Amino acid sequence: MQSFDALNRYAIPEHVFFRFGPGGQIFADIRNSSASASVFLQGAHLTAFQPRSQYDPLIWLSEKSRFAVGKSIRGGVPVCWPWFGPHPDNSQFPAHGFARTHLWTVSDSSSSKDITRITLTLEPTNETRAQWPHETPVSLKIVVSETLEMSLTTHNAGNDTITLGEAFHTYFHVGDIHSVRLEGLDGCTYLDKTADFARKQQEGDITFNAETDRVYLNTQNDCIIHDPRMYRRIRIHKEHADSTVVWTPWAEKAAAMGDYTPDGWRQMLCVESANAAENVLQLQPGEKHTLMVRYSAEPL
Repeated sequence: MQSFDALNRYAIPEHVFFRFGPGGQIFADIRNSSASASVFLQGAHLTAFQPRSQYDPLIWLSEKSRFAVGKSIRGGVPVCWPWFGPHPDNSQFPAHGFARTHLWTVSDSSSSKDITRITLTLEPTNETRAQWPHETPVSLKIVVSETLEMSLTTHNAGNDTITLGEAFHTYFHVGDIHSVRLEGLDGCTYLDKTADFARKQQEGDITFNAETDRVYLNTQNDCIIHDPRMYRRIRIHKEHADSTVVWTPWAEKAAAMGDYTPDGWRQMLCVESANAAENVLQLQPGEKHTLMVRYSAEPL
């Protein structure tokens, strides 16, 4: 773990601050004239983002999120890496990889009046090497302005080809899940996890009236969340991410999870930019790959 003195080398007056949060965990807070954001150093997990132009945040975080050592939190932008979903060979390894529950190291920061950047890296440990015996330095660059941009870069520094799965498992804040629709996936093939991974094809925009858990394959277009309750559209732009995962737990499943308030599930929608399922990557020795997303709000 970086000491507080070491972290403060990356503090920037009026722009980047480090603090102890719930459970003694360390957060980086970012402020500039365009927006504000917070990043939980465990998992390099962005927990808040709100442009100054917006009355409500773009990113949703459960009021019952648990900030415990080695545990994932409900909401924000979990970083799923180096696999997505269950491990393909060992069910004892954590779902969605280990990156979201290990401490990351701050390695750079910079800021101007209206744009702030912070970079974090994940250092391997004996525990992670037991699950992932590959030399793959990974870094996350977060750029906070009127938009939120996140870039996850993996470098295969070893001698063997690796299979890489990854995602930004982003929870977007919506007025009411019943009234939103998601544009951008019309005609795309998806795997329906609520129907034993049945292969289906999307027709038109997506609306929600029950639990939804789908992996859309070979998707490159922007997705747009139309939210009449909040009078806005959230645009989700991604690069080098061939899968889009769409998830809402609905009432019964959310109640069983224990880290949702009774109606919390109504105010969130996960639209995840990923390389998953049939779109996992084959990263050659020496090759680098960067998964990038950009989130912005537009008036309806």
